[in-house]
Amino acid sequence: MSRGTPTSRRRVVITGIGWVTPLGHEIEAVWKGLLAGESGVGPTRGFDASTYPTSFSAQVKEDYDFRAFVGEAPVHDQVGSNTAFALGAAAQAWRSAGLEDFDDLDRKRLGIYLGSGEGSLDFENYVASNLDGWDEQRHVVDGARWAAAALQRMDATREVEQEPNMPLTHLAMQFGARGPAYNCLTACAASTQAIGEATEILRRGDADVMITGGAHTMIHPFGVTGFNRLTALSTRNDEPQAASRPFSADRAGFVLGEGAGMLIIETLDHAQRRGAPVLGEIVGYGSSADAFRITDMAPNGRGPIDAIRSALTDAACEPSVIDYISAHGTGTHENDSIETKAIKEVFGENAATIPISSIKSMMGHLIAAAGAVEAIVCVLALRDQKVPPTINLENPDPACDLDYIPNRSREAKVDVAMSNSFGFGGQNDTLIITKAP
Repeated sequence: MSRGTPTSRRRVVITGIGWVTPLGHEIEAVWKGLLAGESGVGPTRGFDASTYPTSFSAQVKEDYDFRAFVGEAPVHDQVGSNTAFALGAAAQAWRSAGLEDFDDLDRKRLGIYLGSGEGSLDFENYVASNLDGWDEQRHVVDGARWAAAALQRMDATREVEQEPNMPLTHLAMQFGARGPAYNCLTACAASTQAIGEATEILRRGDADVMITGGAHTMIHPFGVTGFNRLTALSTRNDEPQAASRPFSADRAGFVLGEGAGMLIIETLDHAQRRGAPVLGEIVGYGSSADAFRITDMAPNGRGPIDAIRSALTDAACEPSVIDYISAHGTGTHENDSIETKAIKEVFGENAATIPISSIKSMMGHLIAAAGAVEAIVCVLALRDQKVPPTINLENPDPACDLDYIPNRSREAKVDVAMSNSFGFGGQNDTLIITKAP
């Protein structure tokens, strides 16, 4: 489907933001922590990880309770972590968009597009409940006894969700969203893709308002085991707060994080009609596939290059107008060097003058939720004319020789910001966001 030209399609603005992160779950407090270069990484709490190659992660604060944002509601009983994070972040975004007291919203024109991962089951109880249904010869026995045992075990834990669309379902119930409803699971690019595709829905007139973003945790035995087997995680167990080191010569893998980032986006005319606060405008979205390998990026950076160029074309702007880049910046040797290569290829001589940072250095990699949180960073950078640092960058990699804002935030003129997300499987997505019109 043709996107249309920038002059013929509907303009899309951001009117609300919210997040739940390892640095906290309130917009201004987390933003302050990011600008201060704080780290949310520490020993893993959710299970005993002491025998794992990686025993640390960046987890949401222990005092987080989604009910503080949405209240007690039976429909949200026994939700899993992904849904709990999504509910809190979306409620913040809903309130900041001024929708809490807006009674004239057409709920059939309110949609949802999320990038959310699989749920984090209590794997020990999950396996045990399944084994309860088998005898020593591995034949299924009394189905009623098995079902009763499984339900009893599930009742003992809140972690009962598994389908990736569960956060979407609960958000639809919470906010009465009856319009277009989608969830994508494209690994680390998911929530950036969700925001981009939600923008397209608004541009073509299929909705007036979209709740969009992502929620995810993979901080559980299965997730950590998988990434350790891929040798993708840092194993710096003696100094976890210094483990996430994007663009550093001694980087050795990423740190698992968790959380959610949610945005309320709507057509500009709808936002103006209801007198909504406008935080920024989404002017460009680009997407590509590497078509290379499941976990590796094409060495020449062709996938990220195509996504960035597509976003610039969509925004009808030249590379020279980009004032800040929120990098994917995972802290793996491959990702950081190829992202650097892609930025150099697209921006040429201007690449060295653009401030770039990776907040994954502070809150780890939120996987499907990472892109949405990083897009919110762009919104706040546009608002405050400040850009967060890449911490733990004392020894830059000579191959990553751009301005990665080492260790300290700074003031900067930011009128146009870009956010990159590159996922396992070769999905690449880029957003371009400008100051409020």
